[in-house]
Amino acid sequence: MAEILALSKIRNVREQEKNDAQKAYHQSTEFFEDIATKMFQLLKKKENAEKDYEDAIQQAITLDKIREQNAYIERLNKQIMDMQNAVQNARNDMELKQSLLTEAHVEMKKFDKIIEMRQEEKKAIQEKMEKSSMDEVSIQQYLSHINR
Repeated sequence: MAEILALSKIRNVREQEKNDAQKAYHQSTEFFEDIATKMFQLLKKKENAEKDYEDAIQQAITLDKIREQNAYIERLNKQIMDMQNAVQNARNDMELKQSLLTEAHVEMKKFDKIIEMRQEEKKAIQEKMEKSSMDEVSIQQYLSHINR
């Protein structure tokens, strides 16, 4: 009994570790989604700026305006490159947290299985002892009945 209790305590610790890993994973997922959304918005801005640039080239617009639009597109390109690194880092962090969550879940399940096996062993031993006790009682009753 004490062994099962000790295993249950360890399992509870593992469950807490799994819950912590799950929270960390959800936080990293949210962060990844935020970064990816910002990246998408930047790409949309760039797409619109390039469309405006193409329209400007087709129309009679001053060279300064075209240069200004081109510089804006270049700044967006730099921001996109920086954002790609941030997105990749966030993805790597999210994948690491997912791996840790999976590992914690597996550890918790191992202890569940060990506890279940120990409880089944304990139940089998208890049933065997009860059968033995019943056999002993039956033998005592039989002997008592014969001696009368």
